[in-house]
Amino acid sequence: MLLSERMRSHAPPNACTSSRLAEPPGASIFHPVKYPVGIKVVSTRALIRAAVPRVPCSTRRLHTSHPTTAGFHALRVAFNPKKHIAMQATDLGRAQPVMTRALKGSDYKTLGLAALGGALEFYDFIIFVFFAPAIGQLFFPASMPDWLRQLQTFGIFAAGYLARPLGGIIMAHFGDLFGRKRMFTLSVLLMSVPTLMMGLLPTYTSIGVFAPVLLLVFRVLQGAAVGGEVPGAWVFVSEHVPQRHVGYACGTLTAGLTAGILLGSLIAAAVNRHFAPAEIAAYAWRIPFLAGGVFGLFSVYLRRWLHETPVFAELKQRKSLAAEIPLKAVLRDHGRAVIVSMLLTWMLSAAIVVVILMTPTLLQKQFHIDPATALLANCAATLCLTIGCVTAGSIAGRIGAGRTIFVGGLALAVSYYAMMQQLAVDTSSLVPLYAVSGFFVGVIGAIPFVMVKAFPPVVRFSGISFSYNVAYAIFGGLTPVVVSLMMKSNPMAPALYVGALCVVGALTTLFIKDAAASR
Repeated sequence: MLLSERMRSHAPPNACTSSRLAEPPGASIFHPVKYPVGIKVVSTRALIRAAVPRVPCSTRRLHTSHPTTAGFHALRVAFNPKKHIAMQATDLGRAQPVMTRALKGSDYKTLGLAALGGALEFYDFIIFVFFAPAIGQLFFPASMPDWLRQLQTFGIFAAGYLARPLGGIIMAHFGDLFGRKRMFTLSVLLMSVPTLMMGLLPTYTSIGVFAPVLLLVFRVLQGAAVGGEVPGAWVFVSEHVPQRHVGYACGTLTAGLTAGILLGSLIAAAVNRHFAPAEIAAYAWRIPFLAGGVFGLFSVYLRRWLHETPVFAELKQRKSLAAEIPLKAVLRDHGRAVIVSMLLTWMLSAAIVVVILMTPTLLQKQFHIDPATALLANCAATLCLTIGCVTAGSIAGRIGAGRTIFVGGLALAVSYYAMMQQLAVDTSSLVPLYAVSGFFVGVIGAIPFVMVKAFPPVVRFSGISFSYNVAYAIFGGLTPVVVSLMMKSNPMAPALYVGALCVVGALTTLFIKDAAASR
């Protein structure tokens, strides 16, 4: 017999019991008392409260013996570890154990479509940087100095990062109020159309100053799209799968996002190998953008087959959606969750920006490694990164995100520092060393697990979107500048910066109350 049934056999449900059991599922890991019906093992105090309802004054004398009996039974269950049960509200006045079933075909379909769309969206967002030299020559006056053209080109690229917070916050607002699926589909559409238009955009010689202006507009739209895609994808998959598989789902989704970076690198390498520089400048640079736009629109079509998350559907059915601006509630009631999420995002941005995006250039300049070898090593590291994300997410769902991030972060710091030290002596072992570091970068696959558990469902999208996008825009944008300045005095600055942020991430985990998945 379920614990809830045993409680009802001794203590008849009343309005007070119903109101407590009907609290939103997916309680915050930072508020175990405020949300007693959540994803964690129910504490003794919560069990007693559930078993001994606060009976209204008018009926209090009718049930004097049953609540006491039920209370002692709840104590026996609470102190028996084998009988601890994680509970989740399913409808008013009724509680059942959270889903502990295995993943079904529909779950894998949801994960696959979400990861595929995320990979294509990240490909669209990152492909710009691989063809920045050609874009700089084509979209700015020929009389402009090369350094200024490159500066303006990368300025347009950076505008996408600056647009992420605004786009993410707006999409999250409507996602918390009107549904996850709508915003999840809109983010892909908002990325695909500008990418396709970039591939069709006339150059400066054809339309003059309108060329860079339109390029900037499309880039801003791309940034707004990715700002809604990443947190939206984490929320979407985590609310579809059983609670014990949330870590695996978040890790798999993050692996799909990082696979988009690998896809962009491979496509750029193929274009540069099969076309001469003159052909790339003439037309070949458009191919990756056109392909990304078309495949993105196909992804929009595929996401039509996805369904709204059960968690949001339940909130809507029970009319428990946010009664105020979700972001306002996040900043007022969940400040600690925001701070923890932003610090972990800082660690995430350091790992991605330095280890994956900046290191290929550092290998060429600092260790005089040829571009082809550096690109090969980067592809190996990115491939191992996708594997590491799934691994870290799965482990986080079993032993807790705090332990996973603590151990994985320290392993990343040690492996990347060891790689940089070894390359100063011998570069022959670059590929395996870089691959190991890339695998440990996969610890970022456990970070969304923390964010998903940090915010209750009613404001989850807004909480994650604000924390992640604002932190990534600030720290991700400043990281290249800070590391470049540090390298003037210490060539090991990239490794030291990554190590310092891994320590920050490890210390942050001390403030995380692990919410391991139910077994």
